[in-house]
Amino acid sequence: MATVQCGRFRLDLSRPQVMAIINLTDDSFTGDGLHGDLSAALRRAELAVEQGAQMFDIGAESSRPGADPVPEAQEMERVVGFIERTLDWKIPLSIDTLKPAVMAAAVRAGADMINDINAFRAVGAIEAVAASTVGLCVMHMQGEPRTMQDDPRYEDVVGEVKAFLDERVQALEAAGIARERIVLDPGFGFGKRTAHNYALLRELARFGADGLAVLAGLSRKSMLGAVTGRPVDERMAASVAAALIAVQRGAGIVRVHDVGPTCDALKVWQAVCDEG
Repeated sequence: MATVQCGRFRLDLSRPQVMAIINLTDDSFTGDGLHGDLSAALRRAELAVEQGAQMFDIGAESSRPGADPVPEAQEMERVVGFIERTLDWKIPLSIDTLKPAVMAAAVRAGADMINDINAFRAVGAIEAVAASTVGLCVMHMQGEPRTMQDDPRYEDVVGEVKAFLDERVQALEAAGIARERIVLDPGFGFGKRTAHNYALLRELARFGADGLAVLAGLSRKSMLGAVTGRPVDERMAASVAAALIAVQRGAGIVRVHDVGPTCDALKVWQAVCDEG
């Protein structure tokens, strides 16, 4: 299993890492956006650590279908404020942003990973992170957040997503970025129909076949509601099951809302995997 250079940390993914979602957004699809309330975000982060979270993923702009952009200055203020308050917690801090200026500010403030749903394709994105040691999560998305679910189409979703990610890895390496800093995310729910999402989950091991780390973000997503019939606030059990399946298929990091239940499930799985 891969190790990842992640800013101040070197992550050993021989055991899966649980990444807690901290939404500073105004309009998260799960309804858990904190509207930039830093005190509430810190309380949620403290609880996540108590429940076993090993990483944070902090976002201040929603990427749900139909989401409106957030002003750059507001996004920057929110994420930098969180970083400054948690830097001494000794836990990896991932910043979920697609804006190069926010990436650069987060890196300066001490972030350990940049999680970009746009795969570092924006002008200046690679330059914002190249000279640092931060981890880079490279995600596939067909289209852009406001329209990505309008009519997603693929001939071979697994092959096309893998080819896209391979090309982005090559672009990062061409800029001098070491492979050990790169994490791949197939982008569940980002420009995919339900069948596309389950094909990606079924074949998730293909994305780590070249030795790169894989992140899976399935928590509470519509693909789970499609098979369970549950609304977004009743998808905890499905989310835990999906995270466990992702780990079994090679994910080294799972990005989740329900930290405690996910950690418990993974502890049981790990106990079965460990030798007597």
